[in-house]
Amino acid sequence: MEAQAQDPINEARRQWIAHGWAEAAPGMAAVTTIVRLNQILMARIDAVLRPHGLTFSRFEVLRLLAFTREGGLPMGKLTDRLQVHPASVTNAVDRLESDGLVARAPNPRDSRSTIAKILPAGHRRLEPATSDLNALFADIGASEDLEGLTTSLGALGRRCETLQPRS
Repeated sequence: MEAQAQDPINEARRQWIAHGWAEAAPGMAAVTTIVRLNQILMARIDAVLRPHGLTFSRFEVLRLLAFTREGGLPMGKLTDRLQVHPASVTNAVDRLESDGLVARAPNPRDSRSTIAKILPAGHRRLEPATSDLNALFADIGASEDLEGLTTSLGALGRRCETLQPRS
């Protein structure tokens, strides 16, 4: 008879409880599940974007720039809208610029800031990448209510941002 594969997260939860950490077990299981799911989805996204010469962070920058009326945003606004560290945006824009997909320009409204603008080559690279990524997004393999899941995960993310780490 074939042995049933054990779910490693359920086993970890069982071990947490057995070691006296029952209060933390549901949170540990949820966090571990989210981290593992992130790894799986990022691998799928990377596989879709790799033939287009993009990473997800660079795709996000291009897509956000393409969504704007003028095709550009100040670097600080990119950081705010993508909700990532400024160094991550700078790195992504550096790579996109070196690939000829984005250009930096002085901000005519604020001489202290720089605008990143998508170039025609960026649009040409972005559109087929978006189409391929949308095929993945349309069928991520979930049968659950994705709107409800998105709402729940968003609320969890906002609560986690307000938690202060224990010293």
